[in-house]
Amino acid sequence: MEMHDLCAIAAREPHCVLATAVKVEGHAYRKQGVSMLLTEEGILYGSISPGCLESDLQDRVVRVLDSQQLEFVEYDMRPEDDLSWGETIGCGGLIIVLIEPVCGELRSILSHMHTYFQSGSAVELTRSFYNHYSRIRYEIKLAEDAEDAERQTVLRHSLVAIHPSGSAIVASVSGENTPPRESLSEVNCWGIPQQISAQYAPKPRLIIVGAGNDVIPVARLGKSAGFRVVVADWRETLCTAERFPDVELVCGFPHEIMPVLDIQSGDYILLMSHQFPREREFLELLEGRSYAYLGLMGSRTRTARLLNDLPPLKHLHSPVGLTIGADGPEEIAISIAAELIVCKRAATAAERRDVQRGIRHATDGHRASGG
Repeated sequence: MEMHDLCAIAAREPHCVLATAVKVEGHAYRKQGVSMLLTEEGILYGSISPGCLESDLQDRVVRVLDSQQLEFVEYDMRPEDDLSWGETIGCGGLIIVLIEPVCGELRSILSHMHTYFQSGSAVELTRSFYNHYSRIRYEIKLAEDAEDAERQTVLRHSLVAIHPSGSAIVASVSGENTPPRESLSEVNCWGIPQQISAQYAPKPRLIIVGAGNDVIPVARLGKSAGFRVVVADWRETLCTAERFPDVELVCGFPHEIMPVLDIQSGDYILLMSHQFPREREFLELLEGRSYAYLGLMGSRTRTARLLNDLPPLKHLHSPVGLTIGADGPEEIAISIAAELIVCKRAATAAERRDVQRGIRHATDGHRASGG
């Protein structure tokens, strides 16, 4: 689950904590900087481990919410002879998790971050620790404006970890029966810096032109894969919230929807309407625009006709989807989602080209066969 999602969820969950892996050494399920939300009612949003740590984190939620105080928690699963984790061990690394009550200034920060994400802006969040890690200051700024002082937007807030003694609880957990240790010096022993920054990108948009039945599983998997899904079609009876729940819908013909979509360089586009004239019109209107991905559903013969006399199109994937032997709408949707993930994970244009050289595409848009 992306930070984009967590910020939105935090707005509707009145009693929750934010858990973030601030240090990771060795093998771990997720990377340093990943976060999740845990509620007082026991609901988990996102994950830090494959299930090894979440139950212990959940046990700390009520205390953190009651004290309104942050906690640092150590999970050291490196010793091979340590059997205290039982059958749930799945990482084998060292993970330091910061648990923060989502209230006051942090809730405000997450709300502002969500606003930036919705506008398509990347955000940099900085935590600065003071008074032996008992106080924390949050700062957010638009990541793309870091070099532009005039346009830079910065919000600074201070959050006091409220506790009568002014101390923070530091717990080292190596097994179910290990008691917590209250020691501020332990944070320094872990090498946690006094300032931690992380950049978060907004969800990339996946624009699907077409609202047929085969689009439904693609939209669903696109959401699960971390995309902000938009379905566009000129057929109002197909383009409905009942068919596409929690998806942005745009109704109209290509020349009508193009100004509304306002396609940007980070957008992913799929043509799945199966309507040749409309898709041809859309591609003509796409000329000169920047985008990250363009996938065309259909056979190579159909695609060749569709592209006839058009200037070369950037980031073209046709036939769409990876070759996984897919058959039927659900499996084809999986092959498309897999290709979208591959392209999303390619951090640079050069990496994307390298990845594409190794991708084997489906032989047509309806039956992806291996070989």
